[in-house]
Amino acid sequence: QLQLVESGGGLVQPGGSLRLSCAASGFTLDHYTIAWFRQAPGKEREGVSCISGTDGGTNFADSVKGRFTISRDNAKNTVYLQMNGLKPEDTAVYYCNALYMGDDYRYDYWGQGTQVTVSS
Repeated sequence: QLQLVESGGGLVQPGGSLRLSCAASGFTLDHYTIAWFRQAPGKEREGVSCISGTDGGTNFADSVKGRFTISRDNAKNTVYLQMNGLKPEDTAVYYCNALYMGDDYRYDYWGQGTQVTVSS
């Protein structure tokens, strides 16, 4: 079965840190672009960060630049989102997405999400 599984969410105080994991099973992530999205209650899903499957380049939403980092461990078939300096506005369900596409093919997988709550 092809799937992505996120883990690492939880409750953390403002200023704290969490590391989210996105692990793939049934396929390898090596050439996939992996993106993290989040969705807070009553809001649209928004992109947080992504890492390229071709050159390893990364991008971050302005709201998390300087606080979040993204990395991949191909040996573990896992991508990580390290979140530092967490703020209450980071509270959301975080989803990872794996995308591999070309001119005539598209492979697109989503995880089930992991809840991150930042509160004192």
